[in-house]
Amino acid sequence: MSSLDTDAAAPLTAPVAPERPLGRSIMRGLLNRCPACGSGRLFRAYVKPVDNCAACGEDISPQRADDLPPYLVIFVLGHVLVGGYMMLDLIYPASAWAYLAVLAPLGVISALASLQPIKGGVIGLQWALKMHGFGGHDDSPESFEPKNPAA
Repeated sequence: MSSLDTDAAAPLTAPVAPERPLGRSIMRGLLNRCPACGSGRLFRAYVKPVDNCAACGEDISPQRADDLPPYLVIFVLGHVLVGGYMMLDLIYPASAWAYLAVLAPLGVISALASLQPIKGGVIGLQWALKMHGFGGHDDSPESFEPKNPAA
């Protein structure tokens, strides 16, 4: 028996990491649910995420979606409201005060309504990609070597 035969007889098996599908995690976050299980609540206040999922116990605290959700809300709603203003002005010309009276409250209400789902989607994205926020965590891989007790 050669040394190649003994190596082939003992296959190496690595522990399989749980799957984190990107689309499903983002959709669960958009629905304000835990990206891991889909049943626990993601927020304990308006835009304050929970530390751990109440249903599955997943640690959500490392995912920090600080500035991206407001930027996305501004980007999307800015395009929608400006496009809506331009189309409305072509169809129904009115004074600037009339547009301001309609579009300003519409912009504020839609921004407040869309901020929490967008933040949930960003948290789901970070969880699926294992991004773990951006504050104070060491990104180097952990060492699995046993420590020498004699030293």
